[in-house]
Amino acid sequence: MLPTLWLARIQQVRAVEEREQEFAKVVERTRSSMLSQLRTCGLMVRSIQTLFMASSEVSPAEFEFVYSNLKPRAHLPSLKALAYASLQPVEGELHFVTTMVAPAKGNEALMGLDVSRQPPNLRAAELSRDTDEAIMSAPFRLVQFDQPGQSPEGVTLRLPIFSAGPPPANVAERRARIVGSLAVSFQVKALIEWALPSDIRDGLHIGISDVTGGEPLMLYDSHPELDWSPGTSPLRHAHVQYGSRDWRITVAELAPRPALSAWQDTVLLPGMLVSLLLSLLAGSLASTRRRALELGWKMSHQYRESEERFRRLNELLPALVLLADARTGRIRYANQAARNRLGPHIEGVLPALFEDPDLRSQLEDPDTAGCENIEAVLRARHNKPFWASVSITRAEMEGSQMLLMVATDTSEQRELTEMLSYQASHDMLTELYNRREFERRLERARVSMSQGGPTCALLYIDLDQFKLINDTSGHIAGDQLLAQLALVMREQLRGDDVLARLGGDEFGVLMMNIADRREAEEVAERMRRQIDGYVFAWEKTSYTVSASIGVVMIDQPEASLDDLLAHADTACYLAKESGRNRVHFYSALDDDATRRQSEMEWANRLRWAVDEHRLMLKYQEVWPLASESERGVRIELLLRFRDENGRPVVPGAFIPAAERYGLMPMIDRWVIETTIANFDSLHPSGADLRMATINLSGASIEEEQLADRILHLLEHHRVDPRRVCFEITETVAVRNLSRVARLIERLRSVGCQFALDDFGAGMSSFGYLKNLPVDYIKIDGSFIRDMLEDPMSEAIVRAVTDIGHRRGLRIVAEWVDSDAVVAALIKLGVDYGQGFVLHEPEQVIFQRGNAEG
Repeated sequence: MLPTLWLARIQQVRAVEEREQEFAKVVERTRSSMLSQLRTCGLMVRSIQTLFMASSEVSPAEFEFVYSNLKPRAHLPSLKALAYASLQPVEGELHFVTTMVAPAKGNEALMGLDVSRQPPNLRAAELSRDTDEAIMSAPFRLVQFDQPGQSPEGVTLRLPIFSAGPPPANVAERRARIVGSLAVSFQVKALIEWALPSDIRDGLHIGISDVTGGEPLMLYDSHPELDWSPGTSPLRHAHVQYGSRDWRITVAELAPRPALSAWQDTVLLPGMLVSLLLSLLAGSLASTRRRALELGWKMSHQYRESEERFRRLNELLPALVLLADARTGRIRYANQAARNRLGPHIEGVLPALFEDPDLRSQLEDPDTAGCENIEAVLRARHNKPFWASVSITRAEMEGSQMLLMVATDTSEQRELTEMLSYQASHDMLTELYNRREFERRLERARVSMSQGGPTCALLYIDLDQFKLINDTSGHIAGDQLLAQLALVMREQLRGDDVLARLGGDEFGVLMMNIADRREAEEVAERMRRQIDGYVFAWEKTSYTVSASIGVVMIDQPEASLDDLLAHADTACYLAKESGRNRVHFYSALDDDATRRQSEMEWANRLRWAVDEHRLMLKYQEVWPLASESERGVRIELLLRFRDENGRPVVPGAFIPAAERYGLMPMIDRWVIETTIANFDSLHPSGADLRMATINLSGASIEEEQLADRILHLLEHHRVDPRRVCFEITETVAVRNLSRVARLIERLRSVGCQFALDDFGAGMSSFGYLKNLPVDYIKIDGSFIRDMLEDPMSEAIVRAVTDIGHRRGLRIVAEWVDSDAVVAALIKLGVDYGQGFVLHEPEQVIFQRGNAEG
């Protein structure tokens, strides 16, 4: 009887322990599933960060393409948005402002969102900036889902984007070089429900709370109608710590556990019966033996059921689980995931699964302690290797030392990373290196040369008349031409040379180990001849192609990367200026190169001037000559640039550079927006100002959206269009006659007026006058200046005035510099005069507090 009671007690204790272990494994599986989902989120945002690290500039189209290519919602259905917030000045402070969102549909509310409006989101961005780690925010209300019937609680997972260069080493460098923040956002409830397997949620009451700050915040409750009092179902807790957040998982069984019965669930009753029979049938050896065997079978059956439950749990795990003898390394057990990946019949020893010989040697040691979270190559079925994250630890089982291995297949993640790395360093159209990778290799060559390495040469190749092919046959034809020329140029490279597409129709070649300038010239000429001899056929049209090539010898240690690229661009430009289809070597003593360099410097200063608010406006009054009783003041706005020392610079010094480098649309937009936004603060007359004239460049006329932008500004700032006049030079009007006419008609329809400037300087002024619906003619100042001494100039002024009046136009004379000229103009019937004798330019009123002059 005593052994029976003792055995029954042991069985009850063991049954309780088995239940507790099974429950603990379910809780651990819940925690592992949750953590795996969060790590997948982190891997995805880290992959997008790689794109920003590898590219100097990521466009919204590239951002959307990478998002679509990753197909994140196939693995993360709870993901709501991928967003990039750039660091921008807002009211004198730097804020993270969202500039790119994918997918765009459903996330329109995120565009332009200032992250500082969401304190938990901002804290995550700042912490990720300081740590360069994936940081998860505290739960907060998502703006795009703040609607009835939708759960607003969400979280973001953020990573910082730093400026180009080596990774920042400390917090100070990270804060100095932060340029933006990348985030993915999720609805918390959807994230958790997707992470939890359905078989776990069906039989358990699961709650997940954020306990990072000490005060628990409930994120998810599978059965909110139930309370969390322990009752008959014990509570189990586990923690998921990721991205600086601590989520606590609380699990309880929905149905109370059936109580363990000492009579039904143990050998107590059979043991007592056996004891009774033994006492009654002490002499019956056969009966005693049968009872003993029956008891042994029952105990063995219970043990096998316990082992089977352990195996079933492991079979459900998605990770590869193997158990091997620590002394011999022979594999004893592999779960379903391991059999699927490594083959249905896994035999042999554990070390033989690994490709790395050092790791095999470590595992062959009988006293090995294993390894933790290492990346290793495993041999799959048919001996095909794959990458996995592996952890191996020693464990004692049934008195024997075993090695327990848990591995996660990471092949897809590595392939994704390698693909993103390739895309970040290569041009997608030509499959050549892109500009960022080319500049990285050029910098290495420059540093090597400065440290005594071989001389190199840089070729800057710009195709001639490429725009003609795009305009006549379309961009598809242009792309095909670039791809074919990439193959042609690649054939001319030597072994170590590097070819890259720098952008548009521009290519770069880094020639390594150049003996002298003569060798560089031979390679450049060979490249030019191959391009010149290439005939591009598209549909029924054939094109000949040529290229202008600028060459810079990399033999001066003091030259920086920017200097080399600028010199190569200058040499290429001079090759085009000299007639195209030729090679030009850069020389600092070349006058044309010096002029080109000066224009490039002016272009950089102008970009800086716009960013630093260094552009200024002056006004010059336009006086009526024919009728002095006209009410209200007319002015023309004049652009000035304030240099680093606060001195004003006249347009003649910087406008040529702005026109050459395509900066005039940017400058014109600034003048138009600034003028209309401050219209009643331009002149001392304030709201009584009759008319302000704004000059438009030819490059701005080319923009299709110019008229829409002007109309929007007039409506937004409530400026009467009849008070605004736009001035276009005669040469620009003649060159873009149809486009200028459309612009004039569009803006005149709402009341704006137009003036034709520098009239008479062209060869066909009167012929084009009838085709342009302008309101004013401004006679070229050279005729006004000479009209008192030159009869021809006086005759031209008279003719322009007479013809303009016949067409109902008003005439304005420029460069009026004396009272005698004023009197002559009045005699001829000129309507308005403008010049220093009438009014010297003054700074507009609203800028007088910022600068003088």
